[in-house]
Amino acid sequence: MTAAHAIPPTHPFQRSHAIVIAAPAEAVFDYVTNPKTWPAWIASSHELACENRPMRFGDTFHEHWSTRSGPVELDWLVIACEAPKLWIGLTHTQFTGPIVVQYTCEPAQGGGVSFTRTVRNPARPKPPTPEMILRIDAEATAALAAIKRNVEGRKG
Repeated sequence: MTAAHAIPPTHPFQRSHAIVIAAPAEAVFDYVTNPKTWPAWIASSHELACENRPMRFGDTFHEHWSTRSGPVELDWLVIACEAPKLWIGLTHTQFTGPIVVQYTCEPAQGGGVSFTRTVRNPARPKPPTPEMILRIDAEATAALAAIKRNVEGRKG
């Protein structure tokens, strides 16, 4: 293989964040897997083209997202769904390559649900800077706090 045909190196990246929510697993799972709720808890998510319902295996939807460098259009595919425990969505951008988002709900010690959101970039063209990682962590902390507030505040 010549240098002109060499595959450029990639930089796999993963970040997980978790929170305990005082609600049934089904309530948490259905809330986070309904993309129409995302703008209420994800700062970069602005509008979604999909039905107002939880997305299940094989479903597709479109997200209008914004970054520090401008708007991004994302086409999502749900590649795994085992309600109310596991959900995995897949999309792609030019600047990060594939994006894999995984949500898990597990019983929390002492009651409620331990909700974990994991974001993977398995083939980033370049590694995130330390500043990017700080922003990712801050945005994830705010997102999980909003999920907790919104789900716990719902009247059954």
